[in-house]
Formats: sequence, C-alpha cells, structure tokens
Amino acid sequence: MSASADDRYEQENDQVSGDVPAGDAVDNDYKSRPGQSEIPVVADEKPVDDPIDPATADSDETLEADERNAIDESNIMESRTRGAAPKEGSYTEPGDEEGLPGPEDGTSSGAQ
Repeated sequence: MSASADDRYEQENDQVSGDVPAGDAVDNDYKSRPGQSEIPVVADEKPVDDPIDPATADSDETLEADERNAIDESNIMESRTRGAAPKEGSYTEPGDEEGLPGPEDGTSSGAQ
C-alpha cells in the first residue's frame, strides 16, 4: 500500500524528528544597531535579569506576602447588601399560572 502524498512530502521535507520545530531559534534581525533606532532591542543571546528568586518563588511565605500586599482592607464591605432593602411590595413572586398560555391557545398538553 502506498503512502499518501502528504506522508511522502513530510518524509522528504521534514528533517527534524519528534515535536521539535525546524528552523533557527535565534533571530537577531530586529536587534538594534548603533544610530539606527531609538528603541533598544537586545539580541536573543543576551541574558535577561530575572527578578524572581527560584528558591523562594513558590514558597508559602511568598504567597502569604503577596496576598497581604494585594488585599486592600479598606475596600472590604462590612455588609453584603450595602444597606439596600426591598421596598414594600416591590419583590413579589409570580403566581402559578401567570405567564402560561390558557387551554384555548391550541397547543398540545404534555404527558400527565
């Protein structure tokens, strides 16, 4: 049985095995050159400062400190409804038959 055209194409043209993408991972075409651009763009090989310490990044102490810094205690409400109360007679439930069609509207009844 012969392979499909897609399979043959992949066998002939895909040089990399597995899930690794083919091509050059380093692309410095956008790297700034002296006198060319006012916005600096660094090369791919240049190390980048990482402010996160891997030894403490996932610790419980770091998480607790983040939560303390993120929660603004002055923004927490004391009550759930902010003092709102329903006006007398404004929150009434509909009746059992309200909004339902009558028996003379021509629709069939469901199984009982």
